[in-house]
Amino acid sequence: MAISNELLASTLYTILSEEKDALYQATPFMDWARKLGGIMTEDGGTKIIVPVGLEEHSSLTAHATGWEPVAMAFNDVMQPAEYQWADFSAPIGITKKEELENSGEKAQVKIIEVRARNVMSMAKRQINTQILAGAGLGGLETLNGEASATGFMEAGAPAAATQTNTIGGITKSTVDAVGWYNQYQTTASAFGTSGMRLMQQLVNTCNARAQKGQVKLTIMSEAGYANYRRALFANERYIDEKVLDGGRLALAFAGGVIEQDLAMPTNTGVGTDEATAYLLNFDSLKLAVHKDADFNVSPFMEVPGTTIRAATLYWKGQLIAEHLGSLGLLADGDTW
Repeated sequence: MAISNELLASTLYTILSEEKDALYQATPFMDWARKLGGIMTEDGGTKIIVPVGLEEHSSLTAHATGWEPVAMAFNDVMQPAEYQWADFSAPIGITKKEELENSGEKAQVKIIEVRARNVMSMAKRQINTQILAGAGLGGLETLNGEASATGFMEAGAPAAATQTNTIGGITKSTVDAVGWYNQYQTTASAFGTSGMRLMQQLVNTCNARAQKGQVKLTIMSEAGYANYRRALFANERYIDEKVLDGGRLALAFAGGVIEQDLAMPTNTGVGTDEATAYLLNFDSLKLAVHKDADFNVSPFMEVPGTTIRAATLYWKGQLIAEHLGSLGLLADGDTW
């Protein structure tokens, strides 16, 4: 006897509800973005508009006698950074042949369970990789400014001559504002010589320019993370994660958390600019998700012209920047 669409759907909802938690836990960026206030839920709209302060509204007037006229020149402080939604979907299906060859509700549910977990795992890996490396998913913004002309983090000094990407429709070199350039350092393939000093210098420059908050998460490449631990030796510092299993400890840096992620980009072909570490302030960087499309799944339906019944997993979101000056990139630190 074939299992009903309703039972398949309810089973799938339960599986994906559990898997959504696992999704965040398995990807450091998305996991910590959720814990540290980096996930922003939106109701809809055709695009996400973020007001960005790039000008001083007015200027000070010095009063030596008290009779000097007040300077009444004004600037429009805010410019809108506009981000288009990125939409992704993936089907989860079962054929009539499979149903007949796997008689019994438990067998059919098992097939759907395996496929649902597989699809969710694929979705989370690709979204995570796109955010960190800019590889694979068109439409979703990336932190990797070396792979995309709209990537947030560029390997160059925070100046118009070396950072020229366009973020949210606002070109860094055109507005030439301190808060719209990311911070940058390179260890020049010598992490053991200068890595720790430059990481401290980088977090200091990020925090000094933050409008609010501070760097709370550092995502490192696998090799960079190994170098960081090697540099610390017996002086490793840990903080209690206090989430999920309650017993896991996370390595700390500058009062925040430091994690490794295998999706960090090597940027082959652009010189020695592999992204060793992203220093992130979630008061300046957000992952916006639609409230009704955060890995939500549709009911099962018959696919016309086939013997397939399928549901669709759907995600709608976008990586957005509100202030780039408090975000940092450490490059070329994968070599000790």
